[in-house]
Amino acid sequence: MIKDPFQRLNLDREVLSVSQLNNRARLLLEDVFASIWVEGEISNLAKPASGHIYFTLKDSQAQVRCALFRQNAARVRQALRDGLAVKVRGKVSLFEGRGDYQLILDAVEPAGDGALRLAFEALKEKLGAEGLFAAERKVPLPAHPKRIGIVSSPSGAVIRDIVSVFRRRAPQVALTLIPTAVQGREATAQIVRALQLADRQGFDALILARGGGSLEDLWSFNEEAVARAIDACATPIVSAVGHETDVSISDFVADVRAPTPSAAAELLAPDSSELVQRLHGLQRRLMLYIKGRLAREHMQLDGLRRRLRHPGERLRQQAQRLDDLDMRLRRAFERQLHVRQERLARLQTRLAGQHPERALQLLRQRLASLAERLPRAMREGLKERRLQLHSQVQTLNAVSPLATLGRGYSILLDDRGQAIRRAADTQPGQRLKARLGEGELDVRVEDNHVQPATLSLLD
Repeated sequence: MIKDPFQRLNLDREVLSVSQLNNRARLLLEDVFASIWVEGEISNLAKPASGHIYFTLKDSQAQVRCALFRQNAARVRQALRDGLAVKVRGKVSLFEGRGDYQLILDAVEPAGDGALRLAFEALKEKLGAEGLFAAERKVPLPAHPKRIGIVSSPSGAVIRDIVSVFRRRAPQVALTLIPTAVQGREATAQIVRALQLADRQGFDALILARGGGSLEDLWSFNEEAVARAIDACATPIVSAVGHETDVSISDFVADVRAPTPSAAAELLAPDSSELVQRLHGLQRRLMLYIKGRLAREHMQLDGLRRRLRHPGERLRQQAQRLDDLDMRLRRAFERQLHVRQERLARLQTRLAGQHPERALQLLRQRLASLAERLPRAMREGLKERRLQLHSQVQTLNAVSPLATLGRGYSILLDDRGQAIRRAADTQPGQRLKARLGEGELDVRVEDNHVQPATLSLLD
């Protein structure tokens, strides 16, 4: 690579190849024409699947090839087509493979009035997609406004036409001018500020007005900032921009579009004669309504009067009812008193029958009888007990061992006082007591004769 491809060539000493020539030509063109604007008409437009766009930019005498690569083509808003006048920005380059001279573009804009029309359509499509033109966003105009703000230029016939209409149709309406530029560089910002100021003043409605003009003259009312300022206003807005054939973005966003400023005033200025006629009609309807209402109220009053009963009659009915309740109460009281008296008499009879004096008298009589029977029963009982005792003593004597002992018998007792009944119950040498009929004896057993006696043969 040559360090300075633009140095003057020495044709006698250096021979270039085609590739070197095209390369040096490309670098030279891109360095000199790094970023330029060119205006012309599109022809031979091609959009391959790669996303790049190729076309020829021409005028009446020449043409140049253009290449708009995909990343830059995505930023182009308007649709490109053959015959469209455009302004393009890019660098001049050379396609080395074919040696074709071309423009490598990075921006494409519509040119002239066509550019404004395309920008108008693009903004209209954008705001419409956002819903700024939707009917449900529109605010109805007041039927009888008292204060109206006019956003317009203080000079010109627009203000005179609007004031003339209001003086003729509704002189009672107060008009306030919010001055702003309606054309030029500062117009857009001033219109936005005027709308914001007017919206805070509490007007019943606003008129956004401008006289006729070219598309360039009316372009401030096609700016996105103005459209969004109109949409942000809470006050109803009538847009009256240009002549009847002129249409602006403001007309689509506003609540109502008027073909002319005078027509906008006609929409907001109620006709006084029509109001008077309407007032007379409403007055007649009101009188008829009042008469009908009074007739209905009189009929209702008569019905209520017939239904209404005098308080004296109601008091007499209540007094009669009170007397009836008093007599019923007295009869109930007497009936209850009679029942209680009869029950008291029965209880007194039962009480008299159960008086303790009678019971005491019976008990005294029984006590006296028992007192007489007790000594006799005691004597008879003692006599009977003595007879029983005598009989039992005789029986006891008959079976008593003492009687047996008295006939010469005795009883042997061991040391524990047990009677000895068998000889086998004793042991030789055992001490016993002998109980006699009179007294006792101590005895010793010499031999109980239970075992036979043995004699030693040697003795």
